[in-house]
Amino acid sequence: MSGRALGAVAAVTAVLLAGCGSTVSGVATWPGATLDKAALAAGDFPPGVQYDRIVEQLGQPDNSGSPPSMQTRPDGCANALTNVIAESAERGPGSAVKYTAAYNGARIVMTVLSWPLDMDKLEAAAGRCAKFETYFDTRSKGIPITTTELPGLSDDALAYQQTMQLMGSASSVYMAFQNVGRYGVFGIAFPTLDPSIDAKASLPQTFLDVFAKQTVKIRQAT
Repeated sequence: MSGRALGAVAAVTAVLLAGCGSTVSGVATWPGATLDKAALAAGDFPPGVQYDRIVEQLGQPDNSGSPPSMQTRPDGCANALTNVIAESAERGPGSAVKYTAAYNGARIVMTVLSWPLDMDKLEAAAGRCAKFETYFDTRSKGIPITTTELPGLSDDALAYQQTMQLMGSASSVYMAFQNVGRYGVFGIAFPTLDPSIDAKASLPQTFLDVFAKQTVKIRQAT
């Protein structure tokens, strides 16, 4: 999907429940605290990378404020992958941590989840939308988009390059998905040139490196 169509999935819900009954020894850990430790921080990136945490507005639906999805042939391909994530999403405080890492050459958005992704459905959605067209209205000529597998991550990860052909020019975004234990992580990278940022990125390699580093940190923190 295009960067506009992809949109980031809104952060997902609180799972901590207070129970009555028998006492369990130990110290309870709020899910959000675990995710905070599991997410990459500014110090995990090279000097010059612009790192920012994204704070979702509670009570707002997914993709609130984003432009509406474009129509596609086959239907539903503009948001196919993000819709799979939204279907099983938990929502609320402590359910996800999201951040951006901006380079000269790429803007990476990463989300660490307190719940696992449905990898089979994601793979099926990517296959269904391996080739599709997006359009503004039914009378307009469709814009061709392809979804192709992106190598370079571990066997239990899914990674894709989505490329739009517009007026003879190709434009790609990159995305990846993986479960680490009972946690999930997904990321997306957009090619973005910004000479004011000292750190340089080369896509898709920088994105794949950041994604792999993020999964390692989840394993270490959980």
